[in-house]
Amino acid sequence: MPNGSNTASIGFEQHIWAAADILRGNMDAGEYKHVVLGLIFLKYISDKFDERYNELKTDDDDVEDKDAYTEKNVFFVPPSARWTVISEAAHEEKIGTVIDDAMRAIEKENKRLKDILPKNYARDELDKRRLGNVVDMFTNIQMIEHGTDKDILGRTYEYCLAKFAEQEGKRAGEFYTPSCVVRTLVEVLQPFKGRVYDPCCGSGGMFVQSTDFVDLPPDPCASFRVS
Repeated sequence: MPNGSNTASIGFEQHIWAAADILRGNMDAGEYKHVVLGLIFLKYISDKFDERYNELKTDDDDVEDKDAYTEKNVFFVPPSARWTVISEAAHEEKIGTVIDDAMRAIEKENKRLKDILPKNYARDELDKRRLGNVVDMFTNIQMIEHGTDKDILGRTYEYCLAKFAEQEGKRAGEFYTPSCVVRTLVEVLQPFKGRVYDPCCGSGGMFVQSTDFVDLPPDPCASFRVS
């Protein structure tokens, strides 16, 4: 049985969900989940960038050398898109535009993200005061301090998707598969060989759980788990 780290209980999930809850207002989960999930990704890559930035600064290396980030599998965040810029604009009417511009700038510097990031934070129906409050909450959450697991972002997504599913009810089945169901599929498949193909990949839960399953130490009581 995979360990508890696959249940998306990551220690600071209440803070992440509290941020999402601020935006609820008159928006249903189907709308505001995209806003929150986009900010989760933006904050995560910003924290990873800052971590690498400080390493380079300590070593007196060029902190603006894009290759110094990509070689460590860290997305390069240009100056105009860094979280300090976003947090400083949190309580200005332009906060939505600032976030949209940040997303575009990050896509421009990281071809792997081209046309992937959400860029609809400036739309009129999104309450900018609430959005600013969410930015404030995210500013106080250092995601990389809550674990160094390579799946920390995926686990954050997984937890929030589960909470959004509770809000959306039956419709949530269109975008979320419960972690326990994925875990059961992985245990049945026992993916010790070949490749895992998930045509409906969302937060990557199937891939994360497959990796964790294969990395588990041998269970002497489960002789069927052999490669």
